Amino acid sequence: STMEETDREAVATAVQRVAGMLQRPDQLDKVEQYRRREARKKASVEARLKVQSLINLSVCGCQVMSRTLNLTGNEELRKNHLHITFREVAGNHLIYIESKLCCKIFKSGLSHHQTQSVWFFFFFAFLSVPEIVRETQDLIERGELLQAHRKLMDLECSRDNLMYEQYRMDSRNTHDMNLIHTYFGDMQKLSEELAKQLWMVVQRSLVTVRRDPTLLVSVVRIIEREEKIDRRMLDRKKQTGFIPPGRPKKWKEKMFNILERTVSTRIEGTQADTRESDKMWLVRHLEIIRKYVLDDLLVAKTLLDQCFPTHYDIFNKLLNMYHQALSTRMQELAAEDLEANEIVSLLTWVLNTYKSTEMMGNSELSPEVDVNSLNPLISQNVVDQLLSKYMSTLTSNIIGWLRKALETDKKDWIKETEPEADQDGYYQTTLPAIVFQMFEQNLQVAAQINEDLKTKVLLLCLQQMNSFLTRYKDEAQLYKEEHLKNRQYPQCYVQYMIAVINNCQTFKESIISLKRKYLKIEMEDTLSSSHASMDATLDIIAKEGCSSLLDEVFMDLEPHLNELMTKKWLMGSNAVGTICVTVEDYFNDFAKIKKPYKKTMTIEAHRRVVVEYIRAIMLKRISFKNAEERKEGAERMIKEAEQFRFLFKKLAAGSGEDTEGLCDIIEAIAEVIKLTDPSLLYLEVSTLVSKYPDIRDDHIAALLTVRGDASRDMKQTIIETLDQGPSQPNPNYVPIFKEITVPTLTVPKLLK
Repeated sequence: STMEETDREAVATAVQRVAGMLQRPDQLDKVEQYRRREARKKASVEARLKVQSLINLSVCGCQVMSRTLNLTGNEELRKNHLHITFREVAGNHLIYIESKLCCKIFKSGLSHHQTQSVWFFFFFAFLSVPEIVRETQDLIERGELLQAHRKLMDLECSRDNLMYEQYRMDSRNTHDMNLIHTYFGDMQKLSEELAKQLWMVVQRSLVTVRRDPTLLVSVVRIIEREEKIDRRMLDRKKQTGFIPPGRPKKWKEKMFNILERTVSTRIEGTQADTRESDKMWLVRHLEIIRKYVLDDLLVAKTLLDQCFPTHYDIFNKLLNMYHQALSTRMQELAAEDLEANEIVSLLTWVLNTYKSTEMMGNSELSPEVDVNSLNPLISQNVVDQLLSKYMSTLTSNIIGWLRKALETDKKDWIKETEPEADQDGYYQTTLPAIVFQMFEQNLQVAAQINEDLKTKVLLLCLQQMNSFLTRYKDEAQLYKEEHLKNRQYPQCYVQYMIAVINNCQTFKESIISLKRKYLKIEMEDTLSSSHASMDATLDIIAKEGCSSLLDEVFMDLEPHLNELMTKKWLMGSNAVGTICVTVEDYFNDFAKIKKPYKKTMTIEAHRRVVVEYIRAIMLKRISFKNAEERKEGAERMIKEAEQFRFLFKKLAAGSGEDTEGLCDIIEAIAEVIKLTDPSLLYLEVSTLVSKYPDIRDDHIAALLTVRGDASRDMKQTIIETLDQGPSQPNPNYVPIFKEITVPTLTVPKLLK
């Protein structure tokens, strides 16, 4: 048949066209594009056929209308004729609606000419809708938004006028109103599609304004047009009660809502890392926010502001959006379980960076942005909670850091290699540097937030330092006790004990430096007692350290000290020479002790040598038999006193120590022993007692026993007479005899 042949020809033609389209491999990528183009052509043909059908029906309608209007006679007859005729010839519901409207217009008493004009207006509006919809769709797809909107307005105007006339003629007839609305349904989709394109441009407005500001201006013009139509429709609603579907569109309000969501998304989307992947995640996050916000606001001020009408106040609105989005984001971050360093990063950014020249205080944003008028990003209550949490966390951290630092330092104490020396050659460990570097870092961080927090952190550091020094003292004591169990271990005990002593001086200097740098002068009184307590603890550590080192020396000297005042000593023992060599050898190591403590060590060593020498006399290991032995022994004592004097003068060189007085005691005792005339013995002893008033009766008795020629009565007389005599001590004399005990034999037993 003819239809089958036509179908076959159509298929053959289609195959030939498709084959022509797909001759090259690269054309396969365009299959979807070809399909859409053919679909549009098909739709266009169908639309033309539909329009032709409408034209045919409408021509018929025009003829009917013309005949009806030309009827003469009864008016009711003309109305009935119009209704009946249209029901018979109109296969299209919309033509029927037209007829009903025209009848109502006819009823309203319009003239023949007026009624015909109105009818033709509605007819041609109906006729052109599908074509305008297609054209508008094409314009939207091509991005020609202004022209697309112009056509959309024409369509909406036609629909709205038609619906208004329907409403005016019969406001209760929802059926016919729905028919009109349905017929213009594609127009609503166009409006939604156009809006989608507008919002895409609005979302990317800060990018678009740099690349294609004209496009953004077009979007703003469209929104402005819609705002005017909204106002006009709302005014008509007040007068007539009628408002078209979808009005008011409120596109301006939607635009600002979209901008607000875009800003929030931009702020939230800057977090690229988590704590698990990067410990500095928050710092990076805040820095990206700072950069994005500053860049966006600069673009908004210099470019975006020019694309919007003045009454939009676009820059200030965007500024408020960014501020609100930042406030929300900062509150979210503050609610997280932040670590101490993260709390500091957040507070520093919120309280300082935000209003600094690096961000809102940037000179290019002035004068539009006044940092003093910006509300806080987070409330003071939240700030206080964060600070409280920070101080609590920091306290735990500092205690942990100090404990770990001390444990690490203790491991160094047992090394077989000597400790490092500072630039002046003094032994030291890394402990003070580690501790105060940690304090310094936390104080610098706190200073970034505010002065009050800095002071609180300083007080915390010094408070924990006080507790730490007590532990340090205890550990140094344990170190000494462990060494005494086996003096061969640790191998570098002396050197590390010197380092511990030197650390005390470093700690003192560091505390003073820290206070000077971070504490206000008016706050110093609040720390005076704490500072004094730390100094006292450090002095104890240093003193005990020095004492333990001298204990080390005198344990090595013990066998040589035991030779003093013995027959071997009298016959020419070199015990004192060995003592001097041993002391000097130790002090070669002690040269690595810092000056304040080295001076103390030298004085104490000098004092202990003299004490041990006098103790050897008081032990009564020897009793001289005659004047010759007394003379020989006394001269030896004077000689050895001079050896000691020379040694300690050499060791104390440059320290300003008076090394004379202590050795003078040995010489004064030697003079008592050397005396050849017993009748002058009381006078010599009384001179000795007047110089050194802490000499007790047992000391005098022991001394007279060593001399070997004093009778019991003489001893008793001298002691009793001395008890009655006045003493004239040297005001600079430091008691030395009170440390020396005379063994076992009491004075009454000696006198028997």
